[in-house]
Amino acid sequence: MKTLTQTLSLSTLDQHMVRIEGGSFDMGSDEYKDEKPIHQVTLSSFALCRYPVTQGFWREVMGANPQELYFIGADRPVGRVSWEDCQVFINRLNGLAGTSGASVSEETTTYRLPTEAEWEYAARGGKYSQGFEHSGSADLDEVGWYNGDSYGETQPTGLKLPNALGLYDLNGNVWEWCFDRYNYYSCGPQTNPRGSADGGHRAGRGGCWLYNAALARVSTRYLWFPNRRDFRIGFRLARSL
Repeated sequence: MKTLTQTLSLSTLDQHMVRIEGGSFDMGSDEYKDEKPIHQVTLSSFALCRYPVTQGFWREVMGANPQELYFIGADRPVGRVSWEDCQVFINRLNGLAGTSGASVSEETTTYRLPTEAEWEYAARGGKYSQGFEHSGSADLDEVGWYNGDSYGETQPTGLKLPNALGLYDLNGNVWEWCFDRYNYYSCGPQTNPRGSADGGHRAGRGGCWLYNAALARVSTRYLWFPNRRDFRIGFRLARSL
């Protein structure tokens, strides 16, 4: 089980932001239409939180736990938060961190949601990728909570094995909101893509406790309207470097 020093909070957030060295990778897969085509993406270095945002951390920043009734636990990932709710949390967090609380669309923001490309690059292991189907292993039971091992609910973060970058729960537990508007990929190579310029949905990644292993792959994509609140959907924090 996790020790107190591993608990995500305002005081420990910086130590849990993992620096991810930028590089190029082949994004997507040939498995499903919305994951095609495989295309080259080049990313600058960035930081990503070791864990998804937990209920305890959300309460510390926002003063209440949106879970309300189900799967309650300070170290469990927060759910039932919309993409729009995440922006409120991030802006408040940036204010508490001593920044201006600027819009997440501005590069001056300290904390933000990861882009889809950043999320997938990190899930694959960045420059240390071993080509696993799931984040950190070919066997999802080793690294993620899904309908084959979750007992029908979310689980405390950080109990499974991390991937090569030291990141936990990227596949399984809860889906994770990304910054991008959801749309099909373009064919050509891209540098630091931020998703489509239009579209009514926002992208999510990673799979969750309710779904099977096929939906908990590093390339799996999902979509929701940005005001959607669901016990299956949470998020983790990124930061530009």
